[in-house]
Amino acid sequence: MTKDQGGRQISLPPFFTLHAFDSIGSTNEEARVLADKGAVEGQLVWARSQNQGVGRRGRGWSSPEGNLYCSLMLRPNCSVQEGAKLSFLIALALYRSAKEVLPNDADLSLKWPNDLLINRHKVAGILLESKSASDGNLEWLVVGTGVNIAFFPEHTDGLPATSFQKQGSDCSIEQVLALYADHFLALYRVWQKEGFDPIRREWLQYASGINEKITVRLPNETFNGTFIDLDTAGALVLQLEDGSQRMVTAGEVFFLPND
Repeated sequence: MTKDQGGRQISLPPFFTLHAFDSIGSTNEEARVLADKGAVEGQLVWARSQNQGVGRRGRGWSSPEGNLYCSLMLRPNCSVQEGAKLSFLIALALYRSAKEVLPNDADLSLKWPNDLLINRHKVAGILLESKSASDGNLEWLVVGTGVNIAFFPEHTDGLPATSFQKQGSDCSIEQVLALYADHFLALYRVWQKEGFDPIRREWLQYASGINEKITVRLPNETFNGTFIDLDTAGALVLQLEDGSQRMVTAGEVFFLPND
C-alpha cells in the first residue's frame, strides 16, 4: 500500500515505485530523469497537474487538476521495434481499467495507434519516449498517459474529447491509477512470456473502425481505405479501392461520416 502526498492510500503491486507530485512540468520528463539515473523499471510518476504536458507530435496536452497524468518507466530488454508495440499493451490496460468504472452501456473502443475512445470521443492518450543502448536495444522506455477523468478540452484539432465523469462515472483518480497499474502488470507479464500476439488479438477485439472506411493522413499524403487488420509489427492494414493492401506504420487516422 502506497500513500500519495495527500495521505490517501493507493494499492499498487510491488513492481511499482510511486513518485507523486501536486504539480510538475511533465511526468514524462521526470521519468526520463529517473531512467538516466539508473532506476529500475516500474518507476511510476504521477502528478495532479502538469504545466508542460505534451501529446503526440509535440502537441500541448491540457493538464488541469482533476485528471490522471502519469508516466511509467520500463526496461523491457528488447529492440526498439518491439518496444514500440507496448503502446498497444498500455492502451489495453487503459481499456480494461475504464471498463471497470464506466457504465455498462458506454461505447468504449481503441483507436490506432494509441487512443482510448468513448462514443468516438477521445478520453485518453499515450506518448512513448525511449533511449537506445549501444547494442541497438532499448535502454529504457517511458510511457506517458493522460486520462480525462473530470475535465476535457472543448476544442481539439482532431477527435472531439470527453471525460469519464461526462460519461457517467464517479471514479476517483486514485481508483483509475490503481486499476491501470494492476492491468498493466498483468498484460506485461503476458507480453514477457508470450510476446505481442495475444496483445494484438485482444486489441483488435476493441478496435474502433475495424472493417470501416477510414482516412489516413501522412505528412505528404492523405488517402482512404478499409481498416481490415493490425499486423504482427503493429502496423495498420488497409484495403484500398483497387483491392490492394497497404501497411501504415505511422500517421493519423480519421473516421469517415456514416452514410
